[in-house]
Amino acid sequence: MGWRYDPVFISDAFPVERHIRAFEYMAKALSGSTHTAVISFIDLYEKTKRNFPEAREVTQSERLKIGKVFSEIGASYHMKMRTCLEGEDLKVFGFDCSGCMTKQVLEQAIGEEFCIPSSAAPQARPGCSCLIGNDIGAYNSCGHGCLYCYANQDMELVRTRMKRHDPTSPFLIGGSMPEDEVHDALQKRWVTGQMVLTLGEG
Repeated sequence: MGWRYDPVFISDAFPVERHIRAFEYMAKALSGSTHTAVISFIDLYEKTKRNFPEAREVTQSERLKIGKVFSEIGASYHMKMRTCLEGEDLKVFGFDCSGCMTKQVLEQAIGEEFCIPSSAAPQARPGCSCLIGNDIGAYNSCGHGCLYCYANQDMELVRTRMKRHDPTSPFLIGGSMPEDEVHDALQKRWVTGQMVLTLGEG
């Protein structure tokens, strides 16, 4: 099992030092239950700026300070540190910058080897080695109201859409429309049956 500390943002209420204290607290609480921690830094999309004007992007010097201290905290609790689509500047502190849901990560999680054709495993985003997945949610549908959320445009729209939720429907919001076309999702098995031996973890 892995855990994530993200997104890392900077504001008056959340300076670097508070993130360090929070990460230390959570890592200590999770010690022994997980050996992997993934971090990422906030991307200030326009809707994020609108919903969370107090936040600002993390500067390069702040990134390096956070990376160095987080890596030390992770090591003290026997956790491998990862980033996802954040460049490779934290490699110097021992971070694995290859991605958070790579073929290797998934193989280690289930203890079996995958054989995935390159044509069937496109990158989720340019520069990302994670295996592509399928979204099962919907934009503007979560009522938790996290200010940094990338998926919500504004809470008024969220409340409007949540009113359309039907617990008897297979859809998250509303139901099927007459003009909808339903397709069966393609499912393929890529597990080879070969066991994966993990060395040097935890």
